[in-house]
Amino acid sequence: QVQLVESGGGLVQAGGSLRLSCAASEGRYYMGWFRQAPGKEREFVARISWRGINPLYEDSVKGRFTISRDNAKNTIDLQMNNLKPEDTAVYYCAASITGLNPRMSTEYRYWGQGTQVTVSS
Repeated sequence: QVQLVESGGGLVQAGGSLRLSCAASEGRYYMGWFRQAPGKEREFVARISWRGINPLYEDSVKGRFTISRDNAKNTIDLQMNNLKPEDTAVYYCAASITGLNPRMSTEYRYWGQGTQVTVSS
């Protein structure tokens, strides 16, 4: 079973940046970031293949967020720039074996505990 631990969340003003990191106990998985705001469903943010190519992004974060991974360290990062108040949510790291439906949370078997990101206006 893969263990995932997120870090890097916090409070930032609109227009600022944060970098989230996810430490995985093992590699060779498609890795995604999701987020869940209060009262809303969990939504897809970004996904990267285990080779680190073909990243996918949710439309609202394109051009602002960048997903990357270091397979030597088994870490997956999410660099978030130009943050907006609507980016406020708990952000989750998740691991998928097949990568067939990357935007669906049901595709991911393993999840981290989440890290809070709050963007003030």
